[in-house]
Amino acid sequence: MKKTQLVFVPALGFGHLVSAVQLAKMVLERNDSFLITMLVIHNPFSGSISKSTESLASIHTEIRFIEIPETIPAPPPEALAVGPASAYTSYINDHKTLVKDTIVNQVMAHNPAPIASVVVDMFCTAFIDVAKELGVPSHVFYTSDAAFLATMLYLSDREDKGEPKFSPTDPDYIIPCYSNPVPYRVMPLLHTDVDYEAFANHGRKFKDSDGIIVNTFSEAESHAVSALLARDDIPPIFNVGPLIDHKGKSLSGSDALKRDEILKWLDDQPEKSVVFLCFGSGGGFDEAQLKEIAIGLERSGHRFLWSIRLKPSKGKLQASFFDDYGEILPQGFLERSKNIGMLCGWAPQVEILAHKAVGAFVSHCGWNSTLEALWYAVPIITWPLYGEQHMNAFQLVKDLGLAVELTLDFRRDCPTDFVKAEVITKAVKTMMEQGGELRNKAEETSEMAKKAVVEGGSSYVAFGNLIDQWLEANLEELRPYLPC
Repeated sequence: MKKTQLVFVPALGFGHLVSAVQLAKMVLERNDSFLITMLVIHNPFSGSISKSTESLASIHTEIRFIEIPETIPAPPPEALAVGPASAYTSYINDHKTLVKDTIVNQVMAHNPAPIASVVVDMFCTAFIDVAKELGVPSHVFYTSDAAFLATMLYLSDREDKGEPKFSPTDPDYIIPCYSNPVPYRVMPLLHTDVDYEAFANHGRKFKDSDGIIVNTFSEAESHAVSALLARDDIPPIFNVGPLIDHKGKSLSGSDALKRDEILKWLDDQPEKSVVFLCFGSGGGFDEAQLKEIAIGLERSGHRFLWSIRLKPSKGKLQASFFDDYGEILPQGFLERSKNIGMLCGWAPQVEILAHKAVGAFVSHCGWNSTLEALWYAVPIITWPLYGEQHMNAFQLVKDLGLAVELTLDFRRDCPTDFVKAEVITKAVKTMMEQGGELRNKAEETSEMAKKAVVEGGSSYVAFGNLIDQWLEANLEELRPYLPC
């Protein structure tokens, strides 16, 4: 079969890159006639991504990685403070010329095979215009959930109708993708006008693409998926998830030793007895909150594995690890908890969630982490921190009944969102001692997820339809040269 090219442009951050690579891997597993190039934009918020790119490239040799030159200045701290989503989007938009030049000079010039699509991240919608200028199709890879996709489309509808932006005095919103009315306080990413407009603009641009690929499965978000299917003004939706890298990254040296130490500790714990706490690459806390978490865990009396990080420094999105736990945590905590708890920095999250000893997951509710927990039937205790995580948590608790609420709301009058020890203790004890119904529902959802991705499942079929669309685009490109 003649080769066809796909060009992926993930957003900033290692998590977005990993998700794009996972999608690319799945494409090649289904059809190896594609040539895939991954364009990597420098992330000014967490330093160079070169080492991460090199690591992925050494593992996934079937994918070609190209780093975009680092010529665009980072957004100023004041812009990040006012509207992080807007500043993030503006920085990506400024790469339009660089991305176009790279596709022309390093992809098209490198190989004459036609490009079936430029696959852009949900935050990279500016590159839909680049694809149009080059005369090739484009698809959006939506790395979050279907409910938030529908919310972004809803925002663009409101803007187009001239309706006002959200206000804290508004009654709860009736958004078609949610079963329950949505309160203003769980939408912190839409509290500023510039961020509201940024998300609305992305939602509007989605309509200019040739399709939207969503990392979800229809059975998990049936209400949101139905709301999307009811629209006649958007391109085809392909729910192809959950996309999960079950093997994890290749480790060596101290990282491999740490992973082995964590898994050995879990091996020695009773089944479903451990509460795992992990908050993503940006999920760190100040010293006061870390102390409060320690007190709450100790009072719960339950076993725990805690991936502990300090909050990101100013102007950065990456939380930092540290080793001197005893300098920050309450006096005597390490000694008192040594038989029931383990602290770590980086954690092999997928392997931990897959372990039989894990009985609950205190999570920031990032969508990748949520899908991993659903796949392995680990019920979630919600602690959203930023971005769309509060809305993910709202859906998990209120609409889907798959989580216990530790915290859900974002309070603008309390920007640190300090959570007291008694709240942590109550949420952990509720899940571990009274969470039988949630555990059963998690098991059911896990079975649905696994059925969705095998032959005949909803995501498997959607993936096939997506590949057929790409191959059809290739056929149209070749049609003038085919014999009559």
